[in-house]
Amino acid sequence: MSLSGPAASAIDAGARFSVIGVHNHVVPALVAAAGLATATCGFIAVAPNRLVSGQPVALWLAADPRLTIAIAGLGALLLAASFVPPRRSVHLAAAAIATALVLLILGAAGQAAVATAASAAKLARVSLGAAFWVMLVAAALAIIDGLQRAGAGIVIQLITVLVIAAGFVAMAESGLFEALSLAREYRTREAQFGAALVRHIVLVAAAIGPAVLIGFPLGVGAVRRPDWQGSVFALLNLLQTIPSIALFGLLLVPLSTLSSAVPSLAALGVGGIGMAPAIIALVLYALLPVVRSTVAGLSGVDRGVIDAARGMGMTRRQRFWEVELPLAAPVLLAGLRIVTVQTIGLAVVAALIGAGGLGSFVFQGLGQYAADLVLLGALPAIGLALAAD
Repeated sequence: MSLSGPAASAIDAGARFSVIGVHNHVVPALVAAAGLATATCGFIAVAPNRLVSGQPVALWLAADPRLTIAIAGLGALLLAASFVPPRRSVHLAAAAIATALVLLILGAAGQAAVATAASAAKLARVSLGAAFWVMLVAAALAIIDGLQRAGAGIVIQLITVLVIAAGFVAMAESGLFEALSLAREYRTREAQFGAALVRHIVLVAAAIGPAVLIGFPLGVGAVRRPDWQGSVFALLNLLQTIPSIALFGLLLVPLSTLSSAVPSLAALGVGGIGMAPAIIALVLYALLPVVRSTVAGLSGVDRGVIDAARGMGMTRRQRFWEVELPLAAPVLLAGLRIVTVQTIGLAVVAALIGAGGLGSFVFQGLGQYAADLVLLGALPAIGLALAAD
């Protein structure tokens, strides 16, 4: 049966639209969000001091016109790439354009801050506006989208990260970011920042190690004894429902009592506040994803493979270490990644009980109503989580 008249015309128009239409709907949405934020929000904000909310300044008023035009041009190129039929080269080109956009946005922010601070009062602060963050996140998501669609391997991903990192470091070393309020907060607390970053990493590592050592055998036991799974997961789910601050409070009294009764523990730093309760709480929160990923990974191993190994004369221990564990490794590593990201975030809250880390800047900033001080603690934590992921 053949179609003619309006029906055939409609089908022909639809075919032409599929050829010239949008092939990637993510990028247009990101470009639209960035464009809307640029048009309606400030790229930077200028305040008379660090405690007062700043007045937003648009991108085209704050930055060098050439940078504004370059950002707009790359945004248009990125948008145009979504209309090109999908190929690996197209997706890689889109990721490259988005990478250049990230560097241009960072450069424009630094240049705008320098130009604005030069004509402002001595105590004035130049902070990053909403448009900057939306544009930066949109460009970063465009990079991720392009690399994922291209099926980029770890080498290309690392090159992309290194290019952005090298560009950022080069701009920072040149003093381009010196006028930003965030950079001024960092300079004031540079020594404290390094110590807090190291302490945060130590907190995370000290929690993940025991969580794996406890959670992995617990997960193996739950697989070997399925009747245990209900009780194990009920207990671990209950621990997850306890708010972190409440759990820190619950640990305060018993640990204080224990350190008073055993002076040697107090000498090691065990007490109601500090790293000890923070690590214990982080371990308890990390147990559920470790146990769940262990159970999921080992339960997902094909029984036929295990039966074949048994038929070859392998002992139960050999089957576990040489067959089951290697096959379950991808799921176990995915669970470890989730645990690491979760622990990095929760470790921020541990600053409330004197554990230190990046959370100390976050809570100092909240107490002083200083948004840039909050960012000084939050941004590195986000960076650590992204690196772990």
